[in-house]
Amino acid sequence: MALAAAAAAAAAAAVSFPPLLSRPAACVLLRCGRHRRLPPLLLRAASSSTSSAPDFNITFAEPTAPAPSKPKPSSPAPSAEQVVPWIVRGEDGKPSMRTAPPPDVLQAIALAEAEAKKAKKDPRRSHKGAAALATPVANAKVRERKAAPATAPPKFSKAARRFYNENIKEHEPQRLAKVLAAAGVASRRTCEELIFQGKVTVNGSVCTAPQTKVDISKDSIYVNGNRISKKLPPKLYFAVNKPKGYICSCGEPKSIISLFDDYLKGWNKIQPGVPKPRLFTVGRLDVATSGLIIITNDGEFAQKLSHPSSNIMKEYVVTIDGPVHRNHLIAISEGTKIDGVKCIPDLVEPLDVQSNTKRTRIRIAVHEGRNHEVRELVQNAGLEVYALKRVRIGRFRLSPDLGIGKFVELKQTDLKSLEGKK
Repeated sequence: MALAAAAAAAAAAAVSFPPLLSRPAACVLLRCGRHRRLPPLLLRAASSSTSSAPDFNITFAEPTAPAPSKPKPSSPAPSAEQVVPWIVRGEDGKPSMRTAPPPDVLQAIALAEAEAKKAKKDPRRSHKGAAALATPVANAKVRERKAAPATAPPKFSKAARRFYNENIKEHEPQRLAKVLAAAGVASRRTCEELIFQGKVTVNGSVCTAPQTKVDISKDSIYVNGNRISKKLPPKLYFAVNKPKGYICSCGEPKSIISLFDDYLKGWNKIQPGVPKPRLFTVGRLDVATSGLIIITNDGEFAQKLSHPSSNIMKEYVVTIDGPVHRNHLIAISEGTKIDGVKCIPDLVEPLDVQSNTKRTRIRIAVHEGRNHEVRELVQNAGLEVYALKRVRIGRFRLSPDLGIGKFVELKQTDLKSLEGKK
């Protein structure tokens, strides 16, 4: 018993080290070679002033005499006296030590134990236990994923989109006037007039509203007693080398569309069972102008290509009757007013004189495409136009191998070039 009491007293003396030491006493302890060096924490405590209070409110229990030794049980049980310290920051902002865990940790542990019990019964619930201990940021992300749509729209390839546009999109319900124009009845404006006049019936009833949505593959549509085919003609695109003296209006004796008479006569052999397309020009060239012009039956494409807002550049070659000087080129490049709007060309450049003629040629590029714009620019500079030919639209240039009055069908790459895309 005496030995046990002496050991307890030594332990108490070692723990209860005096919190305040004078600097000389600390130095004596440090310089003593036979004693062990003090820990850094005790050195800082020893050198601090008496007025500073410790951050942690830590107290130690009174030493107790060791209990008499007992035989070890067969299965070791955890000691009830073992305490796990928890350092918690209080409302005043100072940390303190506690013997019990915080309430939120106890709640998280209880939820985890409950989920573990459920997971034993149902293995599909095993992943929910981890979600209970997740941080608020992770929980917010989970809620965002639940609120977001299940799947994002897939990105299809170009071939898939082209197949959809050609085979599926065309059969969706569309406006009646648009369907009649696509079926080759007449222009969209003329089709609207036919609808207003009561000459169009849909499923046996007269329809006088052009915006009525119809499905040509399901609805029965008649115009002037003639039934519209369930199939629509395919979209066609042609580049034509327009001859001088032809006009762009449809139905005229010397119209550009008349150049396709032989092609349309053999249509039933090329596309049996498919109605003939109604072709028209994209934009216009006056009767005295020759060169590149686009023919199609796609109204949306024609509107997009010919509208001034598209800012698609068009290049012309102007043959001048008479000499051309530098001041003429400067006057053309400065622009002129057309219908009250100042039009300035994008490019003015003289070309080499051809061997078979002595007339001067000028390359002029514009993007607005106003009526007679190039002729007005040249005449305003004091020059006389002998011949005018369009050679380029966007990035698509008229092939020199394409003869006058001939046409060639365009591919998808050519259509992108017309819009100025690479």
